[in-house]
Amino acid sequence: MPYPNTVLTAWQLALIAVVAVGTLTVWLVAVFVAARPSGRADRAALASPGTTTGTAAAGTGPAAAASGPEPTRQAERREAA
Repeated sequence: MPYPNTVLTAWQLALIAVVAVGTLTVWLVAVFVAARPSGRADRAALASPGTTTGTAAAGTGPAAAASGPEPTRQAERREAA
């Protein structure tokens, strides 16, 4: 003999659905907020005193990285070859 109160009412089913969808929404928002790139490092570099280009020290940044390896590293590579 089945138990008489095993059937859920419509408001109980709706509450279950709302809690499940709400939890999924909060989780997805948290994942996207955590995964987005932080702009704090850029703002900190621009706000640091004494730098006009936005880099933290001379020889760093996109221009220095694009110039290639240092001469000492090139010499090490020639010796290794």
